Order: sequence, then C-alpha cells, then structure tokens
Amino acid sequence: MHAAPQSDEELEERLSRPTPALVAALATVPGDLLVLGAGGKMGPSLARMAKRANPSRRVIAASRWTGGLEVPRSLRDHGIETPRVDLLDPTALGRLPDAPNIVFMAGQKFGTSGNPAITWAMNAGVPTLVGERFRGARTVVFSTGNVYALTPPASGGSREDDAPAPIGEYASSCLARERLFAAAALRHGTPVSIVRLNYAHDLRYGVLTDIARKVLAGQPVSVRMGWVNVIWQGDANALALAALTRAAAPTPYVVNVAGHETLRVADVARTLAARLETTVTLTDDEAPDALLSNASRSAALLPDTPLPAHTLIDWVADWVRRGGALLDKPTKFEQRDGRF
Repeated sequence: MHAAPQSDEELEERLSRPTPALVAALATVPGDLLVLGAGGKMGPSLARMAKRANPSRRVIAASRWTGGLEVPRSLRDHGIETPRVDLLDPTALGRLPDAPNIVFMAGQKFGTSGNPAITWAMNAGVPTLVGERFRGARTVVFSTGNVYALTPPASGGSREDDAPAPIGEYASSCLARERLFAAAALRHGTPVSIVRLNYAHDLRYGVLTDIARKVLAGQPVSVRMGWVNVIWQGDANALALAALTRAAAPTPYVVNVAGHETLRVADVARTLAARLETTVTLTDDEAPDALLSNASRSAALLPDTPLPAHTLIDWVADWVRRGGALLDKPTKFEQRDGRF
C-alpha cells in the first residue's frame, strides 16, 4: 500500500480502494446510493469506492459534469450511473431516482469573493431543495472545517462541539448548509451525518502539492497559515462513506475528517525541498493560530490506520518530481481572511 502511485490509473485505483472494514460498515446500510455533486475533486473516487465495496449496489453519481465527458465515461465503465443534472433546478432534481442513501457533495468555494450570490445559492439554496426532495433518506453532508475559528496548534484543533465561528462568506454559507440539513433532520426525521472536511489530499492537488510545486519552481512558500493537518483522500472517502452508518435525527451526527497529525508548514516545505534536492525560501510571519481540526472522533468510524503524513509527503515529492498530472486548482490554504 505504501509504494507511491506511478500513474493516474494507479492513483485512481488507490483513491477508490475500500478496506474490509468499510465493506462491512456499508453492508449495514443497504440500498441504492445517490451521490449529489459528484463531479468535484473527490466525488468520482468516492462513488467508485462505494461501488467497489458492494458491486451489486446501485450507485448513481449526479453532477452537471462541466469538466467534460472523460470522468463520467470512466464511472460508467465501472458500473456507476452518471445523470447530468443542475441541482439548482427543482424539476431536474425531481427527475432523479429515489434512493435510501445520499452523499451530498455539492457546493462552491473558489470564486466566492467574486460571486457570493452563486456561492450562497449552491451552499444554502441547493440544501433546501435537497432536504425536501430526499426527506427521510440517510444522508451524509460534506461540510468544512472552515466553520470553526482558527486555533493554536497546541490545542489539537477544533472539536465538533466547539461553537462555530465562520470567517467570510464561504464559511458562513457552509454553516448555513449544515443548519438547513439539520432542519431536515428535525422536520422530517431525515438521518443526517455532517462531515467537516479539512485538507483532503490527492497527489494532483492539495496543500502538500501546492508547496512542492512552489519549492520545485524556486518560488517562496508563505508560512502565515503555519500549521495544517492533511488527510489522504482515500481515507477521507472511506470515512465519509462510513458516516452513513452514524446518520441520526433529530440531531445530526457531526464528525471532523482531517489528518491526525498537526504539520508545521515550514517543516513540510523544508522536507519537500530535501526530497526534491533543492532549497526553499519561507516568507511572511507564522501566525499563532491556524485552521486545524481535531479528528479523534473519526477514529470510531473505521478501525483502519490512515496513511501517515510522512508517506503522503514522500508520494507528493515523487509525483511532482516525475511530472505527474496536476489539476491546477490551488487550495489557497494560506488565506486567513476567509476570502476564496
């Protein structure tokens, strides 16, 4: 497992590989699975992981599929249905098949500062429509650690029972998303799990990839957001799917999905520079707090040991050095003002 993926195909296989523990967990939530907003960075591998965990389960990955035909074609090759749908259109939403299990991944982050109205429509308007259309269905809702305040690294990060303190329109609209699904849990008895995700990492994108690319290009690395806790996207996929087993009403189950290790950005940059056989220049002052989540609760979802951060760092260095494919979607993790 710990050998670095060498191609896009191998990477996709790793990202979507279910463990026996996940297979057993998902067996307790039978029935079709509908992934809403499946066209983002995580959706395709999550849908494929669900299908691999139970090949006889019907898995439907719904999206506008604005990125082209290759991804939905690949999913169909693996037995996954890929309807094209605009989730802001109630009529189109109504045409989707009923399903007892929902994973809600739709939302907008980047471009928020330039177009806040669409961000609010996607992050708060769509949940209103989905909460009514699929009332009663077991639902996992993707949210973000951005709903929390910044915390000192010594604290271990924000916990699920900490009061939200969102900074900026993106984080505020994501908290609205949570509240609207919580309202569905209260009004309709819809079992809901809310997954507050921080820093999920593919090799083609993610905080470590952002840093590695700058290091390799001889560009300075900012340490103003001085600490992160990254998680391998394959682990994040598995934990999010396992959260179906904890969905609850009238009070949703809330869980942080993030890395268990708190990484100092300056140390990561120096380590990557060493792996890439170069040097790095650090800029800006390291702030005393950062966007960090305590992921201890997520350990109860699955017994599997997550990929260690040092292994992920090694994989990223290898991938970037070899010129592996990149998504060119910077995480903007350095932003401390909530403007994306």
